[in-house]
Amino acid sequence: MSNVEAHPAQVLCRGEGLPGPRSECAGGAEVELIEAREVPLGGPRAMTVRRTLPQRQRSLIGAWCFFDHYGPDDVAATGGMDVAPHPHTGLQTVSWLFDGAIAHIDSGGGRGTVLPGEINLMTAGTGICHSETSTQDTQTLHGVQLWLALPDAVRGTLGRAFEHFEPEPVPLARASAGDSDTGSSDAGASDGGAPGAGDSDRAVDGSPAGEALVFIGSLLGRTSPISVYSPLVGAQLRLEPGAVVDLAVDPSFEHGLLLDSGAVALEGVEIPRAGLAYTGVGSQSLRIANLGEEPALLVLIGGQPFGEEIVMWWNFVGRDSQEIARYRAEWEAHGERFGEVDGYVGHLGPGRSKDGLARLPAPALPDVELRPRRNPPPSAQRPALPDPAAHPRSRWSRRGDSPEWRFPWPMTS
Repeated sequence: MSNVEAHPAQVLCRGEGLPGPRSECAGGAEVELIEAREVPLGGPRAMTVRRTLPQRQRSLIGAWCFFDHYGPDDVAATGGMDVAPHPHTGLQTVSWLFDGAIAHIDSGGGRGTVLPGEINLMTAGTGICHSETSTQDTQTLHGVQLWLALPDAVRGTLGRAFEHFEPEPVPLARASAGDSDTGSSDAGASDGGAPGAGDSDRAVDGSPAGEALVFIGSLLGRTSPISVYSPLVGAQLRLEPGAVVDLAVDPSFEHGLLLDSGAVALEGVEIPRAGLAYTGVGSQSLRIANLGEEPALLVLIGGQPFGEEIVMWWNFVGRDSQEIARYRAEWEAHGERFGEVDGYVGHLGPGRSKDGLARLPAPALPDVELRPRRNPPPSAQRPALPDPAAHPRSRWSRRGDSPEWRFPWPMTS
């Protein structure tokens, strides 16, 4: 999947930046919650995705610079996915499905089908184009799409590439029976609280707490062979009801944990559905607890803080406005930088998407100069209380003595 917004904003992301007040946490690593914003991809029957990166609150987690979460969508109602050939620069795309199937074709000769539990990674390097189409037998589409920013040292030298990997499940060990509290009075311990959160019978029965699929980097003693160009990790986690896990992580990484389904707390802080829970560098383990009676499904991302400025607009990642404008002009001129997709068959037939397009036209560039946007430091932040006069639609609430901030106004990242 790609960014097919009709009016995408330019985004300047920096690996270091503006200081912020500290987040409160019920114990262990501090947690910052990033709420998803809904982005419709096309017309009235198009899919809607939930985007957690980039946002004003935070633009990068390691080199992860884009995180869309979608579904489960009834393809009969939405029309499924049919993205005609479109360009990318300066990034790698990561496609990961929970349900459904997507056909991929790119101008580097890469062809493949994205299937649940299998990663498809495409490296754009200096330029690539590709198409993405849900298969005819797909009834439900459900998954995530992510981008990785390429470091400046390699983005101008890497060629087009496509990789596929099917990771083997890794069992997750339960936290010890004597230490299975989630770390939050709200999360529920063994003497009461949320169902299953501290169920001692479940904690000592010897069964795994769930399983992980490590699709990028190293975790739990497993290493993915997928090529990346900065220190990163990516994994799907499935937690059994009531399970509590102490997940060993690299302390030089910042992390984000997205909740797809279930009721889950990270370090005692409950994650809203489709929300991204962020922890900064310095943690050697993360406590994850399934508070509910149903299995929980999550995606973990992480990496060393990305120390470079990047500019994102539409499907391009560059370093300044001039680069982005040049990429757009070359795409519109059918330049050699991006090549051609051979064999695209859309939902209306060969070379025709469900919108009747043979390739996606680039939106018009905004008639404004970029303004620097800084990513906060690699530690959990809590935004300051908005000025009601400046933001009349803002609101905030208190949960006990801990304020919870909400940002209902539209993000433009």
